[in-house]
Amino acid sequence: MRRRQFLVGACTVAAAWPAFAAAPVILVVGDSLSAEYGLKRGTGWVSLLQQRLADEKPQVRVVNASISGDTTSGGRSRIGALLAQHRPTHVIIELGANDALRGLPLTMTETNLSAMAQAARDAGARVLLAGMRLPPNYGRDYGERFMELYQRVAARHDAGLVPFFLAGVADVAEAPRYFQADRIHPNEQAQPRLLANVWPELNKLLPK
Repeated sequence: MRRRQFLVGACTVAAAWPAFAAAPVILVVGDSLSAEYGLKRGTGWVSLLQQRLADEKPQVRVVNASISGDTTSGGRSRIGALLAQHRPTHVIIELGANDALRGLPLTMTETNLSAMAQAARDAGARVLLAGMRLPPNYGRDYGERFMELYQRVAARHDAGLVPFFLAGVADVAEAPRYFQADRIHPNEQAQPRLLANVWPELNKLLPK
């Protein structure tokens, strides 16, 4: 009888072990805004996120798979291999700005983001979208439709949403002070603000 109880107990522990062994992994799939373009290594918002997690949630690991210049098509082509390699529990998707800069169809951007979110969900990960907005010179109609596609993708896949990733950076009177000389990429001073935009929505998805 004791032997049987021992075997049952051992099987229960073995079955539960993966749940205890699998520490949370956050995979960030983004473009230059997340790849520390033009910044000193270790000063970008993803690095700041890792530092904050080391203090508050040390069991969580961050993998930054962002590539400068990447589009949603590029992200979609990479997501499968990234999910298989890193087995993330959470995926932050920060893509779409380069699609707009290149004038790519909004339907394609939405389809790609949706496919990435679905792939992450199918792999068991929770998803957070970093929403973007466009400058007024792109036209009001195009800008509104671009912003709304993030909302639709998030709702469709039960994903978290940062309404505007560059809030407090690109939409303020003193915006020039937060950008590099190219006036496109946020500088080091802006990175804590970007993390502040992401953190509340990400923290909702993380284990307590």
